Amino acid sequence: MAGVKGARPLGGGLLVAGTTSDAGKSVVTAGICRWLARQGVKVAPFKGQNMSLNSFVTREGAEIGRAQAMQAQAARVEPTALMNPVLLKPGGEHSSQVVLMGKPVGEMSARGFFGGSGGSEGASREEALRGGRREALLGPVLECLAELRATYDAVICEGAGSPAEINLRRTDIVNMGIARAARLPVMVVGDIDRGGVFASFFGTTALLSPADQALVAGYLVNKFRGDVALLEPGLAMLRGLTGRATLGVLPFRHGLGIDEEDGLRISLHGTVRESAVERPYGAEVLRVAVCAVPLMSNFTDVDALAAEPGVVVRFVDRPEELADADLVIVPGTRGTVRALAWLRERGLAEALAARAAEGRPVLGICGGYQLLGERIEDEVESRAGVVDGLGLLPVRVRFAPEKTLARPVGVALGERVEGYEIHHGVADVRGGDAFVAGPDGAALDGCRVGAVQGTHWHGALEGDAFRRRFLAEVARAAGRRFVPAPDTSFGVLREEQLDLLGDLIEEYADTAALLRLIEEGPPPELPFIPPGAP
Repeated sequence: MAGVKGARPLGGGLLVAGTTSDAGKSVVTAGICRWLARQGVKVAPFKGQNMSLNSFVTREGAEIGRAQAMQAQAARVEPTALMNPVLLKPGGEHSSQVVLMGKPVGEMSARGFFGGSGGSEGASREEALRGGRREALLGPVLECLAELRATYDAVICEGAGSPAEINLRRTDIVNMGIARAARLPVMVVGDIDRGGVFASFFGTTALLSPADQALVAGYLVNKFRGDVALLEPGLAMLRGLTGRATLGVLPFRHGLGIDEEDGLRISLHGTVRESAVERPYGAEVLRVAVCAVPLMSNFTDVDALAAEPGVVVRFVDRPEELADADLVIVPGTRGTVRALAWLRERGLAEALAARAAEGRPVLGICGGYQLLGERIEDEVESRAGVVDGLGLLPVRVRFAPEKTLARPVGVALGERVEGYEIHHGVADVRGGDAFVAGPDGAALDGCRVGAVQGTHWHGALEGDAFRRRFLAEVARAAGRRFVPAPDTSFGVLREEQLDLLGDLIEEYADTAALLRLIEEGPPPELPFIPPGAP
């Protein structure tokens, strides 16, 4: 919006909530950040608490959700731990590792985290963080938000799940809890592609207390297909019922390809991000099969491969699905020993061993690298003790209590490689060649034996030159006439996707109304919709 140029909503803010999980909060938050950044506004993203197996390491060595790192890129700022002070990394159905201000503080059950008593009054940030209970973290989370608001012109906050989760409202630190404490206006996003969006908007609002409802300033329809004129009568009726305007109707767009929060929801048999495979640059395509291991983490590692013309990426869970794969990737996981057992139960372990014997390419990343080794000693993550690995690499892994969080740089296949490390496992490499070396040629990380290789480094495949060399090597080993395109830039593609999100906000949202909310806060005297919170 041209009229926004030069505007500075000092310390302004907005909370992007959703009617459900996966309503589109992450992409809308990123889109608003990119739109504001293009107007010259110094903007930052924020999410008080995130639950995700996809994480990232900031330059200061803090672990945060990848969605917030992506949103920081949309805002054109460097991500920091302030943008995601609480990260929960599920380790099973009932427990998660709690990461606070970028550092792990231990495992906690859902009941322990959500059901803690006591508040943060009189407690320092460090004391609250060590306690790990959700109620005690509201103060420190608000401190992080206040620090960002004191530094940036605007902070766009993302909620989690739904603000109307009435069973969790007492201990909320990510939705209405922070909106109330920081006096943030709230925009609720609904995914119309799922159906029932009007009921979801009305019901979400009507289940909030009067004080919470006073902050809900409007709605945003996401993923609309068709003629918006057909929707307008419903939007008018919604305004009549709630006294709140719909601030935009965003059309459905395929293949946005942004970083997801949770790898558990990905379709096992669909292509990554619903993206269409472009025609190959060479004569043949290259097929990549990704083992969909339990607690799959940082599956975004394969996005750069899916962006290559002619590379077909799919997630698999049966051994017969590896038969025509030119490359098999065993990705990261929050449960290395559990994933190892799953591979054996499914028959995938035997299929991987057969591939290795035939000289067919296999790549393990982080936890996937660890389980390709000879032995795992784990008294930290699974507490299973000593477990035999697949024995495809001469590597022994011992899990350490301290988590490695790093942003290393090295050389692989003659090309500069950057990555990030997030792991408890410490690898003792007893043979083979290094996957990544330093400038002096000394081994830095990983192991390569024949066509089997592994590394702890996430993000290495995002480097264009290295990725082309790696894919060419895979094609040779697989006997494919595949040629990597010489001009594919993953960084450029990512920027184009973020620009597309900014375009959606600029073209289809009421940006003047959004800016007023960010600058002025919630409008006064918004009507109460009964019955309100129990």
